[in-house]
Amino acid sequence: MPGGAGVRVLTGAERRYADADPHRDEEALTALNALFGTAGGVSAFVSVFVVSSTFAFAVAQRRREFGLLRTAGATPGQLRRTVLAEAAVVGVLASGTGCVLGAYGAPPLTHWVVGEGLAPAWFTLGDHTWPYHLAFWTGLLVALCGAAAASWRAGRTGPVEALREAAADAGATTRGRWLSGLALLLTALVTLVLALADDPGDLLHRKTYVTRPMLLITAAALLAPVVVRPLTRLLTRLPARLPGATGLLVRENAATGVRRTAALAAPVLVTVALTGSLLGAVATLDGAKAAETRARTTAAYVAAAPSDAGFDPATLDRLRAVPGARISPSAAGEVYVLEDGVALVRSQARAVADPGALAATARLPVAKGRVADLDDRSIIVNEEWREHTVGRSVRVWLGDGTERVLRIAAVLETGTGDNGVYVTAANAAGAPVDRVDVALADGADPDAVAAGLRAAVAPSGGRVSSGHAWADAASPGSEGATRAGLLLVLGIALLYTGISVVNTVLMAAPARIREQAVLRLAGATDGQVLRVVAAESLTVVAVGTLLGLPVAGLDLAGMWAALALLSVPAPPVLPWAAAGTVAGVCAVLAATASVVPAALALRRRGGRPGG
Repeated sequence: MPGGAGVRVLTGAERRYADADPHRDEEALTALNALFGTAGGVSAFVSVFVVSSTFAFAVAQRRREFGLLRTAGATPGQLRRTVLAEAAVVGVLASGTGCVLGAYGAPPLTHWVVGEGLAPAWFTLGDHTWPYHLAFWTGLLVALCGAAAASWRAGRTGPVEALREAAADAGATTRGRWLSGLALLLTALVTLVLALADDPGDLLHRKTYVTRPMLLITAAALLAPVVVRPLTRLLTRLPARLPGATGLLVRENAATGVRRTAALAAPVLVTVALTGSLLGAVATLDGAKAAETRARTTAAYVAAAPSDAGFDPATLDRLRAVPGARISPSAAGEVYVLEDGVALVRSQARAVADPGALAATARLPVAKGRVADLDDRSIIVNEEWREHTVGRSVRVWLGDGTERVLRIAAVLETGTGDNGVYVTAANAAGAPVDRVDVALADGADPDAVAAGLRAAVAPSGGRVSSGHAWADAASPGSEGATRAGLLLVLGIALLYTGISVVNTVLMAAPARIREQAVLRLAGATDGQVLRVVAAESLTVVAVGTLLGLPVAGLDLAGMWAALALLSVPAPPVLPWAAAGTVAGVCAVLAATASVVPAALALRRRGGRPGG
């Protein structure tokens, strides 16, 4: 065969580069479908949540209207059907609008998922119409489900409500709300305990830490009216003591209108809790993986190859000749095992030349067996493998496709899932040595050894760093695709909650016009009235934030407990900056949506309290 530029002959482990991997795109599309499924599930949850909260607030605002209808002879069933009919009309209009917006938003989203590596490069938008039908009917179903509880509350309205004039909310938490909230909270705690007892590693999976916060969020929202009044009084205790009436008015308005305060705090609670839980879970896992890497690395120095070609034999000979250095060369590889007779599972592997040197340069989390027992006829696996009994044999396929039966020499703890397998260099023929861990001999001068190592790798372009520096640089973080997918899920959810914040404030605005006009007649200036309105909105956002943070903290505490059971001591990481940012955005939206209508009403009415 005539030679030519760009022609390579692949042998040994390099033969895997000739595999076109026909299943790669299929796996990418499966992951993309899972991502969109997760985003759809979270969006449906947030949608039902905010619709339910909004309709509950709307029913509470219209209790006098429903009382008049009951006085006029309307039955509870007619009131329930009225609320559901209104929800259906709103759902049809909103779903239709969403389909139109989706048609324009789908192409940019397609380009984005391709650019972020979430989809294959050839992925394009199809011309199917069924997604629009699915979206429309799902939106309508979400509206009806969200309004169902509110419709039953409307049906329980009595004729006496027509005579009610008090603005204070009494009995904002019904028995059903109490029972539902406590049941969801208990369910979340019990399922957490069961998961910790049965399979703590499951709590580290993305599908788990994305969906688990939903139970806690719903429970917190249902029980929110119980703590809204005391929490509001606590937040405004100091401002109420300051000169002037602003702090006092804010405290009494927010504490008296419990339903209004809880309705506005609910979307803020969801926003902060989801942000803290999702981003906190990723940050906590990253920290745990970094801690694992640092704990495994006991080498004084690590020499890293400059490219995938690895270190050549001459460089390895020079490294071995450095006085006072005991080296442990290793190569990256893969091992496949067939599970259940159908699934070929891949595991990342390290191929080591000297198991004794490996034990001297790494502190592997061994659960059973001994690292020193590794030889050419054995393998070190982790507890995730179906067969992980020391002394038993497993049939595996090496990176070059060679089939082997190897005895299990040791078993590693599961950890965060990054504890791969270890084989000897004989079971990774042709794999280039990409890393050399170095331990110091007794009495060796660290500076002299470091200088010798750098001189040894200089001709090959390799780099020598301390073990701690290498561990920090090599700590596995979340992949860019994972973060992009998480931001997609979170972004859609936060868009819903942002709309809900503005919508709830605007719904409450007409009922506040009269009291704002009374304040104006009592001597308050327009500026003072608007400051009261803005301060009350900010107070309610603060209440929602303080309700959301414990939810995120409790969710992350469950992940921390799972890591502790997996022998990975890593503290939970609450993303304060991100949580503060979304709370600030909610504060800006709420303040703007409350101040603008109030300012327009004051200008239009000129301080007259009619209405």
